[in-house]
Amino acid sequence: MHSPVRLTILCEDQARMGFLDKMFLGAHGLSVCIEADAKILFDVGPSGVTLENAKTAGMRLDDVERIVLSHGHWDHADGLEALANAGIRPEVLAHPEVFNDRRRASGEFNGMAMSRERLRDLFPLTESRGPVRLSPSMWFLGEVPRTNSFEAKQTPFYQIRDGQKQPDFLMDDTALALCSEQGLVVVTGCSHAGICNICEYAKQITGEQRLHMVLGGFHLLDDSDVLANTMEYFKKEQAPRLHPMHCTALPALARMWSAFNITRLCVGDSVEI
Repeated sequence: MHSPVRLTILCEDQARMGFLDKMFLGAHGLSVCIEADAKILFDVGPSGVTLENAKTAGMRLDDVERIVLSHGHWDHADGLEALANAGIRPEVLAHPEVFNDRRRASGEFNGMAMSRERLRDLFPLTESRGPVRLSPSMWFLGEVPRTNSFEAKQTPFYQIRDGQKQPDFLMDDTALALCSEQGLVVVTGCSHAGICNICEYAKQITGEQRLHMVLGGFHLLDDSDVLANTMEYFKKEQAPRLHPMHCTALPALARMWSAFNITRLCVGDSVEI
């Protein structure tokens, strides 16, 4: 018997329309609070905006059992400082490469502000390249194998490692998988590993083959062959609930809305399973 599942969006690029004293804040980034047989904060947004939106929603975060980071980009991880300052300091779980020195093509720093040493001062830290079971129903996927022929083949980013400039394919990019009575729920941050690769790995790790919901950043930035192949994948899977957000651009949203009648979730929205 699975526990009821509730997912609340606490940071996203768009905010749900509020009213007077209940106005949510939009910010480029992502944070999702997952309440099932454990309470997990998946990503923390770029600043204190996640904390402010939780207050607006009337949601407690001081009882979160774990913070899970999807990858080491500022818009998913830099809210850690605000949470620590508010006394919210549960265990943080992340891939060890989240702390890499990441750059945009322009040279601008694109990683997370908090160093490994600073994070350890503020939070218990667990690093894992492999999957970690968070609860009877939930898994941190760890490093996602990139097995298909069309995703994660190019990158606009680079990193500095041992003083050398190298392409950054964000090997730390991961997701959370949750088994519900209706099937598998996949929550992803940016899908740099490829949303289809992530879903297939989630099925492999959990053993659940019925894909019920996929929610988060799909990293589909234009009307490309990657989008076409992704559309074919989801048509085959027949997942009834697709919620592309954050780094999913308008051409992809339009194509997916036309094909799947998707619902775009914003800050302040909750979904239940």
